Amino acid sequence: MTFRNQKMENGNLKDNYFTTRADCKGCPIRQACIGKSHEKRINITAYKEEYDRNIERVKSSRGRYMKGKRQSTVGPVFGTLKEFLGLRKINTIGIRQANKCMHLAAIAYNLKKYLKFTTNRTKSGAGQLALSFWLQNRLREPLRRLFKSPNFTTCYAQ
Repeated sequence: MTFRNQKMENGNLKDNYFTTRADCKGCPIRQACIGKSHEKRINITAYKEEYDRNIERVKSSRGRYMKGKRQSTVGPVFGTLKEFLGLRKINTIGIRQANKCMHLAAIAYNLKKYLKFTTNRTKSGAGQLALSFWLQNRLREPLRRLFKSPNFTTCYAQ
């Protein structure tokens, strides 16, 4: 098959290869391959080398290790955000707004985890009160900066 041209199809760059009946004269699988058409067309992504390189990288021992690491650290967090904190859909426009929603979700997740850890440590009411004041003072400035940013809009998770 000979390379003919390169073009965009559905937003993807494709390499187009064509062959005609004359190119396949004498081939034993000609009828099964071309059939009754005049030519055979094959479209392959223009980034085949990159795909192959990535597949080899993922199949390596380090790639398998990193996949397992991701599945054990990041995967459960996204599952918890989706199932228990209602972050199935982000109704914002733009990457920056979606990023802010994810930051707020991460803050909520980490606070929930932190409070679960600290409530086991502080048994007395005074200790819990001191902890809540400490958290308020510690988080006031970062949250104020986040909410006062000029591009902040409320995100609604469904």
